[in-house]
Amino acid sequence: MKIGFFGVGHMGGPMAANLVKAGHEVVAFDLMPALLEAVVQEGARAAGSAVEAVDGVDVVVSMLPSAGAVRGLYLGDEGVLQHIDKSALIIDCSTIDADTARDVAGIAQEQGRTMIDAPVSGGVGGAKAGTLTFICGGGEEAIDRARPVLECMGGQVFRAGDNGAGQLAKICNNMLLAIHMIGTAEALQMGADHGLDPAVLSDIMKASSGDNWSLDKYNPWPGVMENVPSSKDYEGGFAVKLMNKDLGLALQAGLSTQSATPMGNLAKSLYAAHGNHGYAEKDFSSIQRFFRHKESK
Repeated sequence: MKIGFFGVGHMGGPMAANLVKAGHEVVAFDLMPALLEAVVQEGARAAGSAVEAVDGVDVVVSMLPSAGAVRGLYLGDEGVLQHIDKSALIIDCSTIDADTARDVAGIAQEQGRTMIDAPVSGGVGGAKAGTLTFICGGGEEAIDRARPVLECMGGQVFRAGDNGAGQLAKICNNMLLAIHMIGTAEALQMGADHGLDPAVLSDIMKASSGDNWSLDKYNPWPGVMENVPSSKDYEGGFAVKLMNKDLGLALQAGLSTQSATPMGNLAKSLYAAHGNHGYAEKDFSSIQRFFRHKESK
């Protein structure tokens, strides 16, 4: 298929590259020339404009940083929605609020176009390995149409419900992720404070009732696990500023239904403070350093 791809940063770049590897023709557009050049090196073609990127495509994929960016791309003064062929499928993989996802998809439907929201879980590592989980909102038929494309970039595709449901499921997941990462870091620091080896303590907890994804796949203590951000000075991965954004979306969703989210609120406060102490660009597992004693290295 011919695929127009918007947003080729840390996540979108590897996703677009995996589409190329699967044999699709990818036409990419990004406001950052360096990012475009990197994906061109992977076999994609750079479009000269957003409108050019959707010319004659079968599928449009967007991976953008905010709801404003999504609205601007599709509905702005130079929005591309009106230029997308009505037979094409639009897949927005950005993590944004559910209301925006519903609004943009609704306008697309009014114009005779089909759009789904498909935010991802799995981080930069999953994007590079092609093992992302796609959490989709939209009609069953539309998501079935999207599966062959999404499966080139990920291992699992879920339908959470109608448009916007993918976004809601994603922010519920990320709120839980923030909570168990904080709890894991807190427990590891307390153990280390008492002289326990964090690696041994991690193995004990993984074999016990404290087991969780942060311990199994993304240990926040430096040196315990290879090839994760904690062992690379917390570089790469999922930035604290992005976790803060997602937690803000979760709390906004909670307020709209008067849901009780005390742990989510606390997680948001901790990550906001952590980001304000110079860690906004670091991986979210760097919350481990929030609990570190000042005299510790």
